[in-house]
Amino acid sequence: MGFEIKHAEDRSESFADYWYNIYKDGHLIAQYWHDYRGDYHGIEFNNGIAEDDPVGRMVEFIVGGGPQPLRLSEKAIAYLNQRLAE
Repeated sequence: MGFEIKHAEDRSESFADYWYNIYKDGHLIAQYWHDYRGDYHGIEFNNGIAEDDPVGRMVEFIVGGGPQPLRLSEKAIAYLNQRLAE
């Protein structure tokens, strides 16, 4: 099954951060966020570990969107596998 990313709750405020749930094999493992412009981003794992700027820029973590399905990049998957192995 592997990793999956889905939009989290809807934030109706203008310029609010965008939040996503990240699942591995159907289990929620983390929440990923980025600001409305994609300049700042970070991840919060269920075990309490949080990190800013995982794998560099936001567009290097999430790919797709719009008419394309939202998915994690290969860099993001490698990062998640490394973090989960620690």
